[in-house]
Amino acid sequence: MINYNNAYERIIKRFDEDSDGKLSPSELCHFLETIGEEKLFIEEERVLMESMDSDSNGLLGLEEFVGWMEREIKLGDEERKIEELREAFWMYAIEGSECITPKSLKWMLSRLGESTSLENGCVMIGEFDVNGDGVVSFDDFKLMML
Repeated sequence: MINYNNAYERIIKRFDEDSDGKLSPSELCHFLETIGEEKLFIEEERVLMESMDSDSNGLLGLEEFVGWMEREIKLGDEERKIEELREAFWMYAIEGSECITPKSLKWMLSRLGESTSLENGCVMIGEFDVNGDGVVSFDDFKLMML
């Protein structure tokens, strides 16, 4: 993983209005608004700060800020992966259905140039059908792909 500490130090220095080396809730919110986040209500500021402030001093030091930013980056990557999986899933699911059936799998594979029988589609579905209902739900598909 890339070490972004120098960039994080610069962010803190840029938004640290009172030059104490830490971000207060209002300084953090100023940073968030600068990067395009919506303005937070006072209660939201408090809850966000509490979730990030590991030493409970009401301020974010570099280590706390780095930890939060790295969690946010990881979360963003995971959300992108899930969205990509969701798009792939919907290619195979029949319109109006929330699952991949043997019929929809057969249809999509034929569109991709790989014809298969309905029986083979049932076997393929059975390999990844976690709850045994004869179809692949998004949760089943996610387990299969991750």
